[in-house]
Amino acid sequence: MNIPGTIDRPLTHDPKKQAPMKPSTSEPAGSATPDFTSTGAIDSRQNRTREMQLIPEALARAHMHDRLQEAERERQAVRLAAARRMQRRAERASRRARRALAMALMQ
Repeated sequence: MNIPGTIDRPLTHDPKKQAPMKPSTSEPAGSATPDFTSTGAIDSRQNRTREMQLIPEALARAHMHDRLQEAERERQAVRLAAARRMQRRAERASRRARRALAMALMQ
């Protein structure tokens, strides 16, 4: 029973050109339940929703902060290891130079 002009196949998809909805005869007029929400409840619900939407962003920010701190600690450890390696190399070179000087003075 899909003929043009039904709910399944409206004559047009433009809401301004469609026929207005008529009230149902099975329900008496004014039988809809009144809306009990107040503006305070709406505001708190919107704030809660906004906070809930920002939770993943806050978690991501905290995760990135932790990752950056971990990367900085790792860079410091690499720099410290390189500095110790260079210090040992310099100490070996200093010992070789002293030994070479001592050998030259003895001959």
